[in-house]
Amino acid sequence: MPTPATTSLCGRGLVSRQSLSAFTQTPPRSHRLAGCTLRIEAAVATRKERTQNRHKALRNKVNGSSDQPRLAVYRSNNHIYAQVVDDEQQHTLVAASTLMPEIRGQLNGTGGANKEAAVMVGKKIAELCLQKNIGKVCFDRGGNIYHGRVQALAEAAREVGLVF
Repeated sequence: MPTPATTSLCGRGLVSRQSLSAFTQTPPRSHRLAGCTLRIEAAVATRKERTQNRHKALRNKVNGSSDQPRLAVYRSNNHIYAQVVDDEQQHTLVAASTLMPEIRGQLNGTGGANKEAAVMVGKKIAELCLQKNIGKVCFDRGGNIYHGRVQALAEAAREVGLVF
């Protein structure tokens, strides 16, 4: 969580939250608060914190059950992970990632941080779900935008027959 943004005008409380670096400015003499110092400090959330906040908001809306488990996607810089979770039982039903030996062997040393790897993981997770008679899931993009590797994984899972 970012450090709290404090913008004060002579102790009169919060005036605004802006993405500005900390600076000090003296208001003009004609201002009724003449002689006071305007101090603006604003904390900007890091990229990871913004992703975590989006994921928290998303998890309030998306919840997996035994009838329709949650397909959770995690994207790191080097790999992509997907797992199907029953939130009621707090149990992972199926999982796949670019670290699996069969997927890693198909990557031919290109690494797991590209769309081709995400497509392989999406197909694998869908195949594993269908083997366990899981045909319908709800998609949890993990706070990431639905674009690039996350989108490629989702579309590959849909092609194999997973419904969401």
